[in-house]
Amino acid sequence: MLIIDSPSNDAYFNIASEEYLLNKYPDEEIFLLYINAPSIIVGRFQNTLAEINLEYVSKNNIKVVRRMSGGGAVYHDLGNLNFSFHAPSEVDDFLDFSKFTQPVVDLLNGLNVPAKLEGRNDLVVEGKKFSGNAKLARNGKIIQHGTILLNSEMSVLSEALKINPLKFKDKAVKSVRARVTNLIEYLPEKTTVDSFKKLLVDQILKENIEARIHQLLPEEMEGIRKLASEKYSTWKWNFGVSPSYDFNKAIKVSAGFIELHLDVKRGIIQNIKIFGDFFASKPIEELEERLLGEKHETAHIHQILSSANLTDYFGNVTVDEVIDLFQ
Repeated sequence: MLIIDSPSNDAYFNIASEEYLLNKYPDEEIFLLYINAPSIIVGRFQNTLAEINLEYVSKNNIKVVRRMSGGGAVYHDLGNLNFSFHAPSEVDDFLDFSKFTQPVVDLLNGLNVPAKLEGRNDLVVEGKKFSGNAKLARNGKIIQHGTILLNSEMSVLSEALKINPLKFKDKAVKSVRARVTNLIEYLPEKTTVDSFKKLLVDQILKENIEARIHQLLPEEMEGIRKLASEKYSTWKWNFGVSPSYDFNKAIKVSAGFIELHLDVKRGIIQNIKIFGDFFASKPIEELEERLLGEKHETAHIHQILSSANLTDYFGNVTVDEVIDLFQ
């Protein structure tokens, strides 16, 4: 088993590293550890916009990254340790999450923390979740990865994942929100994310006598950066591959009431209808036509709206007021 501690806090890099290492080492067992700067990691089959508070995420420069595996959206920051096991599929039962969460449980139990696996894929302490886990099978291997909330910013977590369920209508996989907690209050005094990571590496070394530390090579770093640039940092992957959805929102501005209805497929607006009690000197259908076939992405739509004279369609409004309709 290769034990790899990522030197990066970039979520694009770290999520890309899982796919890169899967392909680079098809026959090796791997234990990967990484810590991301503030970011939201969404499941492979989720509608990204329906899982995040887009306005809050954009304002606070929180990265949004789609991972390879299914399951729900999670928040990462520097107080959150992430682990990833890669193993041949023949040595693992895909529906059993216990094998690769057990080292975490063993370590915590040894520190007198009453952690346990509960349900299918959650680690809990005193009924509160501190770790969610997800899994995928590809190229004859299993990847199981999970989070460990150690000292995460809970207020940011709750805001970043706070969404309005009335905006979206789709059949995408929805995240299930649970009571969560940081482990820091249960751990020995002066425990840090880095010190806990070292303890977990020691636990893996103890349980796997053939395991060895592997530093990412320069060519591996470059390969991961390339994959992150070409895939994991792109709008197409993180938003554009979302399942089809209907989006609805209404706002009240000085010019009147405006209501928006969108049909979106793979991130592209397929149908659009704008209603309201505003006064317009030009038909609203002209603006609808300009937005048809465009990306449902705030910066892109802002650019389109900025090139139009919105007073012609809504009366006395600003671009920032109208853009709120779309997020």
